[in-house]
Amino acid sequence: MIVPRRRLLVGVAVVGLPAGALAAVVPEALGASLALLGAVLLLAALDAVLGAEGLADVRASAPEVVRLVDGRPAPIDIDLHGEKPRRRVLRAGLVVDEPLRLDEPETGATLPAAGSARLRWSCVSVRRGVYQAGPCVIESPSLLGFWSVRASLPVSIEVRVYPTLLRERRSVAALFLGRGSAGLRALRPVGKGREFEKLREYVPGDAMEDIHWKATARRGRPITKLFQVERTQEVYVVIDASRLSARPSGRAQPLPVHESADGEAGAASPPGVEDRPALTVLDRFVTAALVLSLAAERQGDRYGLVVFSNGMDSFVRAGTGRAQHRAIREALVTLHPRLVDPDFEELFAFLRTRLRRRALLFVLTSLDDPALAERFARAIAIVSTQHLVLVNQLRPEGAWPLFSGSAVSGTDEIYRRLAGHLVWSELLELGARLRGRGVPSALLEREQVPQLLLEQYFRVKGRQLL
Repeated sequence: MIVPRRRLLVGVAVVGLPAGALAAVVPEALGASLALLGAVLLLAALDAVLGAEGLADVRASAPEVVRLVDGRPAPIDIDLHGEKPRRRVLRAGLVVDEPLRLDEPETGATLPAAGSARLRWSCVSVRRGVYQAGPCVIESPSLLGFWSVRASLPVSIEVRVYPTLLRERRSVAALFLGRGSAGLRALRPVGKGREFEKLREYVPGDAMEDIHWKATARRGRPITKLFQVERTQEVYVVIDASRLSARPSGRAQPLPVHESADGEAGAASPPGVEDRPALTVLDRFVTAALVLSLAAERQGDRYGLVVFSNGMDSFVRAGTGRAQHRAIREALVTLHPRLVDPDFEELFAFLRTRLRRRALLFVLTSLDDPALAERFARAIAIVSTQHLVLVNQLRPEGAWPLFSGSAVSGTDEIYRRLAGHLVWSELLELGARLRGRGVPSALLEREQVPQLLLEQYFRVKGRQLL
């Protein structure tokens, strides 16, 4: 494809206008004027013919997958290879899906004779997910510069955008260091442990229940069993990806200010990220799941992931190591809410049959729908006796006791607070029913979901509840 450049328009104007004026004033010069104008047009046509295939030899190569972190820029590189024995100056643009953003709409490069050149864009995304970049459109001037020769190179790059944990860095760091939040203290493990460690000879003061009677009979002297605190336990994050998690949950907090190598403060967020889209409840759950997986890895536990909606959407069996963390990240990056009702019965039946070993289950859902909450309360009995289940949900907007908060400002606010009080009361009653079945539940503030879940996890570990 070729398009006229400014040089062609200026050349035609510089030659055509004086020639036309001359022919109007001196009729005898009409032939010469037409010949001069025709020569310019012929030269332009010749340049167009010669330059029409000017980029036919150019090939592009690019990585199949580029990985980004939400809110952080990363480069996208495309290598161009040419075969013609002449140097060409290129302008290039890259087509990307929303919400990917490039630092510049176009970039430039010089393609040497029979050589290669690299195009680079800095890309940032404002939402996690899997997107496409490509094709790449390049442009180069023709031999005489009258035309711009354009070509579309078939490039397809899969851009995978992972959620960032930088916003939770400060609030979660204290918990990882064992300091907790205000009023919390690090808990030492309570009890003697449940995992068998070794046998030793009886020492006065050992409990009778710890004597290994078979070993005592074989050796002819009292032998005691020693136990240690169980370290390797299974932890699963169970995420509700139904319509209940599609509701908005505020906007993301700005990224923390980072420091450059020379100690100067850098920008908190790259350009264009200030207008971040609203987060959903599911986005909060995804971030919390990643933080919990890191905590379980540090504690030496095996961690896994369960995602459900009206059926089982994803299941990553508990494991450890980089491969496990990568598998969970890949499962979460493509996770989006579905506009269907959750099937709690199928979820808990699946967990009952697939998880043979007692595990800690963090169920992240929303139960402010009375009908669905009733179904959940009935279905939880399937796993509550086999596993330790912790139910967590975001506090619905305005779900507070009636007389909490500041003074009301009008009649509409009175009705809103009454509605919020009814929701809060129903959730309180549901929590009491779940506690009667041995299932703790909690209402989480949307900006504190990861740290509150970590507090629950460390409390379970410290008290050996699992």
